[in-house]
Amino acid sequence: MEHKNAIVLAMFGTTVEPALQGLLNIRTRMMENYPETPVKIAFTSNIIRKIWQDRAKDPTYSKAHPEIPEDVLHVKTVLATIADLQNVGYDTIILQPTHIAMGEEFLDLGTYVDSLMRMGTVKKKKYKPFHKVVLGRPALGTYGFDHPYAEDISAAAKALDKDLAMAAKENAALVYMGHGNEHFPSGGAYLELAHRMRERSPETVILIGNVKGFPSLEDVIDKLKLGGIQKVILKPCMVVAGDHAMNDMTGTDVEKPSWQMTLEKEGFEVITVKKGLGELDAFADIFVQHAADAAADADIVLK
Repeated sequence: MEHKNAIVLAMFGTTVEPALQGLLNIRTRMMENYPETPVKIAFTSNIIRKIWQDRAKDPTYSKAHPEIPEDVLHVKTVLATIADLQNVGYDTIILQPTHIAMGEEFLDLGTYVDSLMRMGTVKKKKYKPFHKVVLGRPALGTYGFDHPYAEDISAAAKALDKDLAMAAKENAALVYMGHGNEHFPSGGAYLELAHRMRERSPETVILIGNVKGFPSLEDVIDKLKLGGIQKVILKPCMVVAGDHAMNDMTGTDVEKPSWQMTLEKEGFEVITVKKGLGELDAFADIFVQHAADAAADADIVLK
């Protein structure tokens, strides 16, 4: 029996049109590496999908934004996207998340994969809906023996060399705003990423704080003051420069001060960069490699 392969990119999503470039670049890099394999996108956020679905129904929006791809306007859930592929004969799926760190969303995807692989039939095994469904790793890796997370973090640090060069040119500290998590201990991965980046550029101060959980902006400010830093480059440690970058990082609401406002109030000169990590080819290629690893581990040949 001939098996047909496809790749599904599981993305949280964004409603900010310019921020889509971080997601679409990952898709483009994946398609360029595997031109014979369908690459589909799926958004995990219910709120974000609903906004795009409403926009798709509005002819004035489509006319005003001809640059928005159809698969964004009509984006579906992960399970619906996989079901559409299965409906047209694809029974081997590489599900590749575009998350930075391992958290509950990644673990949820793992339950999807387990459930899909348990689906069977009373008749012959060949009638099972799926031959293989496998899950790739987030950017900073996950638990397991086959792909040590420390190697993934080192690869991510290398992928951010352009940011290190920018900080060196500006003679500034590099401060990232990550998403973080209040329910899952992902802060250690960010701290290790910053450490590996400092190894690549010892003269540069690199700090990563999170919107939620540890380390916080307050932790970052304490370290900046301790180091006598006066100038910082502020950039999202997220795949997209979406709502968090527009509001939490650089917003101007005095009742809910952004990171930029808080840092400037503390006396720092702030240079903001509103670009998601997915816009960096080297970082986007991490997800391409992780999809390749997941396929190879399952003896799936991607073309």
